[in-house]
Amino acid sequence: MAIAKPFDIGPKLVSAQRAVSPIRAGSRIYIGTGCAAPHSLLATLETMEPGPADLEFVSFLTTSALPQVEGASRTHYRHRAFFVGSEMRGLAGSSQLDYVPISLEEVPRLLTSGRLPIDVALLQVSPPDARGYVSLGVSVDLAPAILSVARMVIAEVNPAMPRTHGDSFVHLDRFDALVKVDTPVAEYVHPKIGEIAERIARYIASIIDDGSTLQIGLGRVPNEALSYLKDRRDLGIHSDVITDGVVDLVEAGVVTGRRKSRHRDRIVASYCLGTRRLYDFIDDNPGFEFLPIDQVCHPRHVSDQSRMVSITQAFAIDLTGQVCVDQFEGEFYGGVSTQVGFIRGAARSHDGKPIICLSSTTDDGASRIKPLLEAGDGVGIARSDVHYVITEYGIAYLFGKSICERALALIEVAHPRWREELLKAAQKLGYVRADQYLASQAAYSVHEERIVTLKNGSKVMMRPARAADAGALQRLFHRLSEDDIYTRFFRRVRSLSYPDLQTLCNVNHETNVAFLAVTGPRENEEIVGSACYFLSPTTNLAEVAFMIAPEFQGAGLGTALQACLQEYAMSRNVRGFVFEILPRNTSMLRLAARTQGIITTSRDEDTVHVTALFSGSGSTSRSPLRDSQDLPGGEVAA
Repeated sequence: MAIAKPFDIGPKLVSAQRAVSPIRAGSRIYIGTGCAAPHSLLATLETMEPGPADLEFVSFLTTSALPQVEGASRTHYRHRAFFVGSEMRGLAGSSQLDYVPISLEEVPRLLTSGRLPIDVALLQVSPPDARGYVSLGVSVDLAPAILSVARMVIAEVNPAMPRTHGDSFVHLDRFDALVKVDTPVAEYVHPKIGEIAERIARYIASIIDDGSTLQIGLGRVPNEALSYLKDRRDLGIHSDVITDGVVDLVEAGVVTGRRKSRHRDRIVASYCLGTRRLYDFIDDNPGFEFLPIDQVCHPRHVSDQSRMVSITQAFAIDLTGQVCVDQFEGEFYGGVSTQVGFIRGAARSHDGKPIICLSSTTDDGASRIKPLLEAGDGVGIARSDVHYVITEYGIAYLFGKSICERALALIEVAHPRWREELLKAAQKLGYVRADQYLASQAAYSVHEERIVTLKNGSKVMMRPARAADAGALQRLFHRLSEDDIYTRFFRRVRSLSYPDLQTLCNVNHETNVAFLAVTGPRENEEIVGSACYFLSPTTNLAEVAFMIAPEFQGAGLGTALQACLQEYAMSRNVRGFVFEILPRNTSMLRLAARTQGIITTSRDEDTVHVTALFSGSGSTSRSPLRDSQDLPGGEVAA
């Protein structure tokens, strides 16, 4: 077989000075994205004396592309940016930056319509193959749309640029001038994150299921979440950007793409920001498919992926769910970028999960969860599009919820020092009831969640109760029979007041504790069981109470809830449980008999009193109730 000869670039290969010399004053110039920015061409334009006047540079995202003077970005020209990264942020005070808030899926149409004409495109590409095709390498994103409209195209040809698969190849005929460079492709490393961000990342990872397809945004927290997914199976990637964390998951066998609905077995991205390790991994790797940004982030394409998970890092959110993603302390920072497209696409995906994450406070301690977004907090994501909101204090689910439910859920994941103030503001705004309170100031204990398989084979999740569960608990109450209600509350009750409901779920998880059994996805949970205890400070004994949905009675749910409750109580050195049971409630008597510990009983005219003293780790005493009745596994009726 004949060996293909390298393609002859010919007269198009010129010096940087000659390449940019045809650029006229007043030109609008596109700069390649991120690590693919053409540094030598930009440096040449910046140092030309005299240089062309009134140039305007257009870019999506730049990293180390601008000249630096004493650690700050400096430029002779104006910049129009679709995203304000750390490098561009320094230009805001000099009036050299024009930020364009736009979803990137709309940019190609903006270009092709002529509303944003591009005179010159400056790119960085790989060397050509034997047929004259170069690769756009680490940055496809907006380049195909730019190449379709730019009047002049100039590129650096860099042997260090990886050749990527997908819509990455461009023939040399499209270029007006080429400049040979031989420098490392710029690298990007996410700064190390602290304990707070790690906690948020763990919460994010906790709701990502096997077989999910992930979009990971630019933020540090979403990328940190990747490190907590090493125990998942068959994850996929369909993301605007990929980083080194994706390589870790591929090498660990976690990311396979086998369950993707589209682009099966392929990692789809539009650009990457990372180190040489990532660049070497994607080089000529058919497992990666780099596509134009509008194909990657359009909601229609995103929603075609089942179990699509989108993760967006935000700067602030108000109690109604409005999200700020492109302003911080009044300055433009970040951008709309691809976030709206991915959030809407993930929401429409089968079993999809759109996630907003943010730390509960800024570095100086101010709350990022606010009663109302303030002046300087632009709404980048509408409250109607928000589903999951995650902070270091837990997970709030907002979609389809009322303003009252949203406000309460967000206050519960705010920093404890701000919760009372947020609650008072919500009451003043009329968002929540005047008698609403918050019993707990702790973070939601996600580590207490567990999946339990019952005797009938159904699976339920046991989790700590929250104040926002009142409405769902009320629905459980109304599913109980009259007899169930009487045996639970010792009286005929037609309804539970809001304060009564709060007693069952709005607890401090220290002296008052409540766990719920729920079925269905987090987006549409149904409470099928409730277990709570109320601790007496004088005896260190806790009185327990249960409610079980009729269709789950006899399935072992009461036993599972009691085991969960007892494990929690023993971990906090509670001495034991106290049960007050009507004599005819045989199901509850059997449940009390299964308590791990030393059981004593007494009876008066109306009530059986059962005390179960915990006997320590794992030891169990034979129950007098069990001895006398010798009944098989039963269930609490209510």
